[in-house]
Order: sequence, then structure tokens, then C-alpha cells
Amino acid sequence: MKKIKKIIIIGLLGLFAPLLRAEMDIEITEGIESALPIAIVPFAQQGGAVSISNVVSHDLGGSGYFRPMNEQSMPSHPTSPEAIQFGEWKSVGQNYIVVGQAVPAGGQYNVQFQLFDVNNGSQLLGYRMASSAQDLRRTAHHISDLIFEKLIGKKGVFSGRIAYITSSGQGRSASHRLQVADADGFNPQTIATSSEPLMSPSWSPDGRKVAYVSFERKTAAIYVQTLATGQRAKVAEFPGINGAPSWSPDGNKLALTLSKDGSPDIYVLNLGSNSLIRVTNSSAIDTEPTWSPDGGTIVFTSDRGGKPQLYRVSSQGGAEKRITFSGGYNARASFSPDGKNIAMVHGNGNDYRIAVMDVASGAINVLTSGPTDESPSFAPNGDMILYASQRGSGGFLAAVSLDGKMQQKLVFDSNAVREPSWAP
Repeated sequence: MKKIKKIIIIGLLGLFAPLLRAEMDIEITEGIESALPIAIVPFAQQGGAVSISNVVSHDLGGSGYFRPMNEQSMPSHPTSPEAIQFGEWKSVGQNYIVVGQAVPAGGQYNVQFQLFDVNNGSQLLGYRMASSAQDLRRTAHHISDLIFEKLIGKKGVFSGRIAYITSSGQGRSASHRLQVADADGFNPQTIATSSEPLMSPSWSPDGRKVAYVSFERKTAAIYVQTLATGQRAKVAEFPGINGAPSWSPDGNKLALTLSKDGSPDIYVLNLGSNSLIRVTNSSAIDTEPTWSPDGGTIVFTSDRGGKPQLYRVSSQGGAEKRITFSGGYNARASFSPDGKNIAMVHGNGNDYRIAVMDVASGAINVLTSGPTDESPSFAPNGDMILYASQRGSGGFLAAVSLDGKMQQKLVFDSNAVREPSWAP
């Protein structure tokens, strides 16, 4: 029982630290040995505050799948296909080369790039696109996505966004922020701020809204906020616990943890009709619901068996079934987009790590080294899991690949960030 309570109130007690600028860098803490050598040659670029080649190089290098060549080591700086001498790039060990241009025209930029296989000189990609000056970084992330998918065979996530909670100060000077940033940590925007805790950000399936818990009125309430307009609506403020919102795949419902009828149970709130369905009915603590991608079932954490474990129930309610049996603690489930895997916090004693369970077999594979890892969230391509961890008094975000072979630490310029959520 005590451990489940820790899950519910961790956002209340934890991680108060100095104010964040909330920009971050990515450190590869464990990469794959077969990282591909690639040269992202500086684009011919006239004006503009963003170096497209630098952003693309940062994106691909940060993924761990690529080893971008240092600009100072490049034998030349071609900006068009005709200027590439493939022999010199082959002699310095490069497998691929990217050249491009960003030329201002009519108040915007005409951006084009080509990706070549150095060994045979063949063009693998070639795109031309228009971009405003403000969107040059977004355009660079799009180029990174295209290159990643072409060479790795998986969709890139560099154009995506993440949400997270930061906190600063203590007592009456405390300040809590819900922030949304690009996947590489740039362009952080504060979506909500409060002197009382904010918790549990959850993206709507279309990426346009975020649901979260706020204690700004001294009691817990759940809000849904539209990012484009800043408009928000309070959707739940029942007596007791109002926590852990999770969007249904169709975006019409939220699964919630409410204690209005006694002990915390899982409910489903229809956002159109405001009707409420009680999905679980137990004297134990049921919390942290998450929907399966098909919307048919909800996986949640419960201590009804004596220790926190994951259970599955129909989204319409009914009989619950325990699905985790390995380890003394399994909580905070997150489905992969294809529904084949569930990420979770897997604990033994005081050691908490990120693990992934194969849904078909029930086998659990521990991915991280702990000991304070929490809040896993799958990337939209299902290849990476974003999570929060802590060293000393500081919190940070990290990401691990589904097979555990690649790990990244997302380094903010301060040390208090938690509860990450990757946008769909």
C-alpha cells in the first residue's frame, strides 16, 4: 500500500530545484557499434538564424544510429551534386553524403537537399521544399526524418514534441511548469504554471491537446488544454484524488484515477457527454491507467495482490486480470504504438528500472540500470522509450531503445525535470 501511495503523491513531494531554462543537449551514453558514417556538408545558405546542416547532423548523431563527420575533417564542402568528388569521401571512410542549399526567395527559403551513397555515387533521396525563416529548424528536422527512414527503415521522430514538468523553489516560492518542446529540447514553451504542483501530462491522439493534473486550487483537478489557443477546460474535480489522465485512442474519452467513491479506482470520462463509467471496483489502490492502441482494454497499476503490479481490464469494465508476475514492483504502463509491447517501471527492493514486456509472451526485458528510473513513454515510432531518472537531488530525462542497445541522456541546463510524455 505504501508504494502505491508513493506513485500517487510523487509529484507533490518531489524534485524542487532551481529554475530551468529547459533547453537540453543529447548525450549518447550507449550507442550501437554499427553507427553509419555520414557527412552532412554545410548547406549553401544565405541568411537565416538556423544552420540546417548542423541541426540535421545533431539529430542523426543524437539518434545513435549515425556517426556524422566533423566539419573540420571534411575534404571539401560541395553544395550541389555536380561538385561531389565521391572518391575523396570514400577515402575518408564515409558511407553517405548529404548536400543542400537554402536560398531566400519571395520572403521565404527554397530548401533542397540530396542524399548519396558514396560507394556507388547513386542518389538515394532528393527533395525540394519551401520554408519560412521561422520554420527552418522544423524543416531541418523533417530532412532528418526523411534521411533516417531511408537509411534505417524506421520513421524518424525528430519532428516530434515532448511534454514534461519542471519545478523550482520551495514553499511559497515554489513554481511548477508544464512545458512542451521539440524532441531535441529546443523551443520550450510553458503551457501552464502554478505555485502548486502540476502532474501527469498526457497528449491527445492528434497532438493538439494536453491533459494534466493541477493542484492550483489546493485540491487535485484535471484540465484539458488546447495548445494552439491556450484555452483550457476543467474536466474533473471530484472530492479526493483526481489523477493520472490517459486519452483513449479516438480522443473522445479520458481514463482517470478517482477516489470520490472511496478507494482510488479507474474511471472513464466521456469528454463529449461528461458521463462517467467506473471501470474497476476494488478496496485496493488502482491507478495509472493506459489504453491499448485498439481502445479495447486498459492496463493499470494496483496493489490488490499485496504489491504494485499491472492488471488489464476491458475499457467497459468487467473482470480484471493480472499481467505481471516477475519482480516485486511493476507500475506506470505505457503501450507501444503497435500494441505489442508495454513499457513499465520494474522494481526490486529500492531499485527501479525501465523494462518492456512482450504482450504476447509476457516476457519482461529490463532495459536500464536504475536505480530511480520512472515515467516511461514510447516514441511515436515505437523504437525508443523516454523516461525520467534522478541522480542525487537532480532529475533528468533519458531515452533507451526497445532492445536496450542504445541509450541517451537528455541534458537540460538545470536539474529538475520529470514526467516526460512523447507526443503521438
